[in-house]
Amino acid sequence: MKSISSNVPLNILLADDDKDDRYFFEKALRSVPIQALLTTVNDGAQLMKYLFANTDNLPDVLFLDNNMPRKNGAECLVEIKRDEKLKKIPVIICSTSLGDDFANELYDNGAHYYLHKCDFPELIKCIQMALEFLEKNPYQPARGKFMLNLQEV
Repeated sequence: MKSISSNVPLNILLADDDKDDRYFFEKALRSVPIQALLTTVNDGAQLMKYLFANTDNLPDVLFLDNNMPRKNGAECLVEIKRDEKLKKIPVIICSTSLGDDFANELYDNGAHYYLHKCDFPELIKCIQMALEFLEKNPYQPARGKFMLNLQEV
């Protein structure tokens, strides 16, 4: 992943079907002290179409909502991690709820981190924390570091 402190903007892709969540993510990202270019898609089917059409310009990181119509985040994650051209994209799953079994499934399928969807002020800190963790370690962390929360800040 590009350095978040460099002058080269990070290419960030957000897949989320909720218009308000996309708006607040974009607004929060503008509050994080990094240069970033944000692209958004509205559901999992659009995400996969976008990725396959842009294999020469893949995102540096993908924030992926789990609960989307047509193709959910878990289904997209499996498809991404099985594709040779896409599998190196760091994927951060975003959701409002997560059980242990599902968390283990996401981890086993190659997600880098899980972020619990939070209120706007916390969202800024969560985005920055996730990007800083990815910069330090672009690979999937140990299972115990998979779920990010603000107590780690």
